[in-house]
Amino acid sequence: MTEAITHRRVLDIALPIVISNATIPILGAVDTAVVGQLGAAAPIGAVGIGAVILSSVYWIFSFLRMGTTGM
Repeated sequence: MTEAITHRRVLDIALPIVISNATIPILGAVDTAVVGQLGAAAPIGAVGIGAVILSSVYWIFSFLRMGTTGM
């Protein structure tokens, strides 16, 4: 039998996706804060480049994450 579509059911599916989407900017901010303690510009630049690459790969494959979260 099919479950009725309720606000609670939609929230149960959407909330993990929202939390997952929030982790990438938080990861970049934490990486920058930790590497910023080194006191040099080159490591912060490397974190910036790495964050762009990670973010690109993350969003390219986001269809898998979003498509399977509700299963």
